[in-house]
Parts: sequence; structure tokens; C-alpha cells
Amino acid sequence: MTIPAIKNADTGTLAGSGMHILVDHYGSLYLTDVMHIEEALTRAAREAGATILSGKFHKFGGHGGVTGVLLLAESHISIHTWPENDYAAIDIFMCGTTQPDKAVAYLEKHLRPARVEITRVNRGLPEPVVPTV
Repeated sequence: MTIPAIKNADTGTLAGSGMHILVDHYGSLYLTDVMHIEEALTRAAREAGATILSGKFHKFGGHGGVTGVLLLAESHISIHTWPENDYAAIDIFMCGTTQPDKAVAYLEKHLRPARVEITRVNRGLPEPVVPTV
């Protein structure tokens, strides 16, 4: 079941503290390419309308993976890759008028995973929201 982002009807901003999206990529390309991953996350953040404050990316030795994070004015976007498992874990948390699903779509298009699993969590809502089935 997909949980839609809940927006404030008056302002159009994400309700509560924002939308937190956990993305699992299986079979992605570029799992060891720190430059490609940094560029993809940077462009994904911009696609979502986020403001990048700073970033840090690290490539582990040999055939090791990449870990990286962008600190955003609207929260963060991070990635951790395990090339030995053909897997990348991506964390996107944004608030305000950003559109985090655009970051998800951008990363899927540019990292080209064979399979994607997505979990969405509306964070910091004043009242629990139970989606209707």
C-alpha cells in the first residue's frame, strides 16, 4: 500500500514534520562510483526543490561501496551501497514545499535498479493517520 504525502490544504506544504521515504534499490548500476552517486543525489535533491547546505561522500577501498549524505535545509538525503549484495539503501526526508517523490523518481531513472522497494512515512503528524483500504 502506498501512503500519499499529506499536505497542508492552506499552504501546500508537507504536513507535520515532512515525508520520510526509505528506498531499497536491488541490482543498481554505479554502486561503487562515488562521483556518479554524488551527482545523482545532488540532482535528485534539486529535482525535489530542496536546498543543499552541504554534502559528504566516501568510497570504501577496493570494490567497496559508497556512503554519502546531503544535508538539506529541508532535512536530508543519504545513500549507502553494498556492491557485494547488489544493493543500495536510500533515505530521503524532506519537509516544506519540496516534492520528495521527484527525488525518488530521479534516482530510479539514473541509478537504474532492477527492482525497487519503497516505504513512505508521514513524520510528525499531530494526529495519527490511518490510510483507508
